[in-house]
Formats: sequence, structure tokens, C-alpha cells
Amino acid sequence: MNRRRRVFEGKGKILYEGPEPGTLIQFFKDDAAEPGIAGEVIDGKGVLNNRISEYVFSHLNAIGIPTHFIRRLNMREQLVREVEMIPLVLTVRNIAAGSLSRRLGIEEGTPLPRSIVEFSLKSDELKNPLVTEEHITAFGWAMPPELDDMVALAIRINDFLSGLFLGAGMQLVDFKIECGRLFEGDMMRIILADEISPDSCRLIDLQTRQRMDRDARGGAAPNAHSEIARRLGIMNENEPARAAGPVLVK
Repeated sequence: MNRRRRVFEGKGKILYEGPEPGTLIQFFKDDAAEPGIAGEVIDGKGVLNNRISEYVFSHLNAIGIPTHFIRRLNMREQLVREVEMIPLVLTVRNIAAGSLSRRLGIEEGTPLPRSIVEFSLKSDELKNPLVTEEHITAFGWAMPPELDDMVALAIRINDFLSGLFLGAGMQLVDFKIECGRLFEGDMMRIILADEISPDSCRLIDLQTRQRMDRDARGGAAPNAHSEIARRLGIMNENEPARAAGPVLVK
């Protein structure tokens, strides 16, 4: 196996140095990424998230939405552009669920009058608190033009994902994205980074209204990931969802 230097490790992924300057290798782990099930390993989840995220990012690249994705390397790894991550999480909501329902007392499953984009500070220690544009610009996490670019990206991605999942018999409730600054010479632009997978989306089946996503926990979780991949035509039912990872250089 290849020997690589680890750059960063999060809940669901590890970033390693890439083969060329300005690139990283993104490795998808099997670890459960949701609060309350930390430490749980879901066999094959990383492979499924890698393939689903590859599928989505490839289509986003094709329609002109800038992303860090270059290509998939194997069952668990992607080659991506190295970016300066902006410490914000954007949540795009189409239907009331999760923290929105709890905060505002809106019944889960209620369609929203329009899609809502929320900002959270990316901090596991603080549990990703909601922040306003005033907070973001005052503390220098992003500038107003960058916020405009991120919101514009989020809305375009929402339009694409809503249609993609609808065609596969699923409804997009909400999703989370992260963005980064890509520097090319003297130019800088905001691009989509991280991943889009069942770990970052809420989806429900159009017919049964059952959850098929990161809320389908425990024993249901691997089945949900597999079903989403099957519906999108990414992996067939007999394809193994396992692969080994690289050896870490201390």
C-alpha cells in the first residue's frame, strides 16, 4: 500500500498529501459521522460515500459549478484540489426537519415557503453554532462578496440535487456543504469542497415517506447508503463496498 503523509483527519474522511503540488487525496472512512453514534463503524460506508460524492461532483463540474473534485482514484479515494477552507457550513433547507423544527417549533415534514440558506461556524467543540452574516464579516471568516458567491453556489447546487434525487424517487429535505478558496496565480475563487453524500443530506422516499439518509441510523444506515447508490445507478447490488486504505507515515 502507498505511504502518504496525513494532512487532516475529520469524522468521515482523511486528507493526505497529493501526488502533485496543489492536490490532496481524500480518503473516505467507515466511521459514523453523526452525533450520538460516534465511534461506530458502518462497514462499506466510506466506499458508498466516495462513489456517491464522485457522481454528484462530476455532474456539478459538468454544469459549470466549480468544485475541488478532480477524479476518483479507487474505491475509497479521490484526487482533489487543495483549497483554503472557509470555517463555515452552509445548510440549505427545503423542508422543515432537525434543528430547524426544534428551534422554531415547525412540524417536521412541513414544506418551507422557499429554500433557506443558514450559516454555521464549523466547530465540533462548539457544536457548529448558527451565525449571521454580521458575525461572519465582523470576525473575518469571509468577506461579503465571498458570502454572495457561497449562497449563489448553494442555490444552484440545491436546484441540481433536487432534480437529481427526484428522478430517483427521493425528495431532498436539506443538505450541508462547505466551500474553500482556490488560488490560481493572482486569482482567487470560491469553490465547493468537502463532499455531498448521504452523510450530508436528508432524503425521504417519495412513496413511503421513509428516511433514506444520515437519520437512518444503526442497522438501517448501510442499507440506506446502498439503496441511494443503487437508485442513482452508481453501484449494482453485487458490487463489494470494501477496500483497504493507505499506510500512515508518522
